[in-house]
Amino acid sequence: MSTRNLLTNPCWNSKDLGKALPDSPHAVSVALPRWKDVVAYEEKDPDVLNALRAIYPRFGLNPLVNEVSQRAKALTNRGECSAWPYPNITTAQKAKSFCQASADDGQVIISEVLGLYCLIADPKATPSAKAFWQHTGLGASSRLAAIALNQEKAPLPSTGKNARSILCERLSEIYCCPPENIELHPSGMAALASALEAITTLQPNRPTLQLGFPYVDVLKLPQVIFQGSDLCLETNPVQLEAELDRKKPAAIIVELPSNPMLQCVDLITVSELAHKRGIPVIADDTIGSAMNIDALPYADLIFSSLTKSFAGKGDILAGALVISPLSYWHNELKDVLSEINLAPLADADAIALEKASRDVKERLSLLNQACITLKKRLDRHPAIAKVLHPESCPNFQSLMRPGAGHGCLLSLELVGGLPRAKKFYDSLEVCKGPSLGTNFTLVCPYVLLAHYNELKWAQACGIPPDLLRVSVGLENPESLWERFQKALQN
Repeated sequence: MSTRNLLTNPCWNSKDLGKALPDSPHAVSVALPRWKDVVAYEEKDPDVLNALRAIYPRFGLNPLVNEVSQRAKALTNRGECSAWPYPNITTAQKAKSFCQASADDGQVIISEVLGLYCLIADPKATPSAKAFWQHTGLGASSRLAAIALNQEKAPLPSTGKNARSILCERLSEIYCCPPENIELHPSGMAALASALEAITTLQPNRPTLQLGFPYVDVLKLPQVIFQGSDLCLETNPVQLEAELDRKKPAAIIVELPSNPMLQCVDLITVSELAHKRGIPVIADDTIGSAMNIDALPYADLIFSSLTKSFAGKGDILAGALVISPLSYWHNELKDVLSEINLAPLADADAIALEKASRDVKERLSLLNQACITLKKRLDRHPAIAKVLHPESCPNFQSLMRPGAGHGCLLSLELVGGLPRAKKFYDSLEVCKGPSLGTNFTLVCPYVLLAHYNELKWAQACGIPPDLLRVSVGLENPESLWERFQKALQN
């Protein structure tokens, strides 16, 4: 493996297209260094797709997972089909049931290959298979694939169990709740999938309600896979009350803060309005981080992507689901969730995550400071039209822990709009690609990556296509600012 230091030698120009970020077989990001690369990726240009040496694991198949997929198609003599490896029979069967329900004339089977359970879908069922894979995040991880292919050694189950125990203890200290209230999952979306399974059991046949502009899959998962979901951008309490009384959702879902606008709904008021009506609240604290904010007094369930700043390395997919000890539904949720068990965090991933997160408190403090430092400098630069950051959100501040920060993320718009944004992006000497929370700075034209086929809708919601999202890393602050200044001069 290369020892390229992405803090000082980032993947930022044309020759870096497709490189794994970081240089690891398990990388969750990939270099898309020019604006046209992002567009070509979204347009499925074969030249760009063939150059990719990694991909965000829910948006496609990691190369190791893809190798298992190809073997599954060869072994079953179904080359015209797609194959989607899952860690256990439970998740594969759920994927199969979804495909059968949503693609009536499609054909799907499950085949055990190299110890993994592959959902094999014909061309008619493939769009449904892909949707389930992306939205739920329940697919087999790259480490499970590497073990299946005999490229990595399987750890002892006892070692994996110990790692999961340490992780739950570590998270319990952060959340200030008992470790038995924390579940570990193979991704943040898998954690939300378990939460929605529980809500479906407690509140059947009712859609959820998403408040605030959503991360794409946080909205799509309940919309496509579960009982449906409505989107409400209204923040006025009186109008929100009317919306709750009219729609009577199974649960409310909020992001703390939202991605990419980095604003919070008034969770305290939302919680009061919802709980008065017997409606549970589900919160995503991935961006804000439980080390910065405390949502447990107000949210009944919290899900978080541990892939991001908790791990920091950018090569571990994992998630957590936390049951609030203060929730009215605490006992019911614990009982229901104990019966669900879609897919635990795999031994190899748990071991890697435990090691990577040992310094999480110190590292997140540094990321908080690095982000606010860059934010204040960008605020003063004449080429910057707007900087979005949780510091400007009173609702975020109302949830902050003493001495905490605001996380590692900011978004920005440039004077001059789209043409200027393209020039800035192409010339900025930092890593560029999807994901966030990595130790190295990572920039992307977020709206293109998340909403390419619904840009007009996103703009109607106040999210312009030229917005750039910046996940600030641990580079030397002066060096990082010099790179931004240089790109802003173009």
